[in-house]
Amino acid sequence: MIQEEPRLSAQEMIERLESSLSKRRRIRAVTALLAGLVGAVFVTSLWATEPGPLPGGTHTAFAVLTGFCLAWACYGGWVLTRRAPLFATERVIAAWIAVAASVTATALVTAIAVIRGTGPLPPLAVGALFVAASLTLAWRAHTRRAHLLHLKRTLGG
Repeated sequence: MIQEEPRLSAQEMIERLESSLSKRRRIRAVTALLAGLVGAVFVTSLWATEPGPLPGGTHTAFAVLTGFCLAWACYGGWVLTRRAPLFATERVIAAWIAVAASVTATALVTAIAVIRGTGPLPPLAVGALFVAASLTLAWRAHTRRAHLLHLKRTLGG
């Protein structure tokens, strides 16, 4: 008599095919966590030790940079604490952090260039490259996640 194997759900199949947090993903998450924490400490200590009263824009720039560093640290910690496959969700989140950081940095640097009278074209050109690269990564991450979710639905999950 032939015995049938039990039918696996899509989630169970994916968990068997891919470890919940591969070594490569763990290294990336730890890197994001540590870089975010180190960056936040560095920017905050630089901000705290600046001599004399700082202009409001400088305080804003330091606060935004600290916020981005903390966002990367939170992202790395979130990925490390997840026990299940994330269906490329972590890449989508990372890509949108990159989009927000590149757009904000471009706007701040361009504003500083205009205020100083050095002209907005160089920072806008460089910023446009960073924004384009981060938007490309976001599009790829969304496409990959949509593909994986489609596969999950197709497999019956």
